[in-house]
Amino acid sequence: MSNKINLRKLFGGLQTQMEAQLNTNRTFIEHPGSKGDSLENTWIEWLRTYLPDRYCVDKAIVIDSKGQLSHQIDLVIYDQTYTPFVFKQNGIFYIPAEGVYAIFEVKPDLDKENIIYAGDKIESVRKLFRTSTEIIDRGESKDPRALTKILGGILTIETKIKDVTIEKHLKSLKGLKSIDIGCAVKNKSFYVDYQKDDNIFKIDRGVKLSFKEHNELFFKFYTERKVNDIEFSKRNNSLVTFFLQLTRYLQQSIGTVAAIDLSEYAKAISFEIDDDL
Repeated sequence: MSNKINLRKLFGGLQTQMEAQLNTNRTFIEHPGSKGDSLENTWIEWLRTYLPDRYCVDKAIVIDSKGQLSHQIDLVIYDQTYTPFVFKQNGIFYIPAEGVYAIFEVKPDLDKENIIYAGDKIESVRKLFRTSTEIIDRGESKDPRALTKILGGILTIETKIKDVTIEKHLKSLKGLKSIDIGCAVKNKSFYVDYQKDDNIFKIDRGVKLSFKEHNELFFKFYTERKVNDIEFSKRNNSLVTFFLQLTRYLQQSIGTVAAIDLSEYAKAISFEIDDDL
């Protein structure tokens, strides 16, 4: 028995399985709403299977402490450690904006219309108001961290347009609408390399910012960031390259989301949380 595994074949098997499942859903489910749900559920279950357990994955609406909400998002990757409450009402998840790592629009095709539509969905989450508060880490109090990026992406079965056309549509999305990553399983995946994108929201030790200032820094970052390049994968490894890049973003570019300040949400019911426990 060999003590090695052929990673190329293993990754290729995952790719083939995902293509087959998405194609089956697209071919045999006729009702448009059911077809859309089946594609979303396939991606949700796949990411639940392969992402580390610290990440939750669901279809959801994102909310903030001011009562604002996003569009319904096909796929949200979120945290429940530092964002301990997620509501479920009539089958719909409501997730606080502080807990969101990434949001994806799920469509059959990667084309201009769906890219622009995904940008609108992404903006509806990024424009929400977020809080950040102190945490206790190994017995020591840590200052509120800067707000983290919210990854935006699009997941599809295939695309019929050329790389240069995809680039043009991606570059047309500015500010909070900008897309970071995407995958058309049968053809390619991509990620957008933004200039100085990892140098986000650094706050000097001991500096205290208001929630308003935290959000202003976040909006400023997206307003000013510019595309450096857009990288595309090869056809036969689109799924694994997408997953590896997504994981790199989550673990090395974002890390852990800022802790939610529950007292801001408690104001909705005129309740004051005791901070001095």
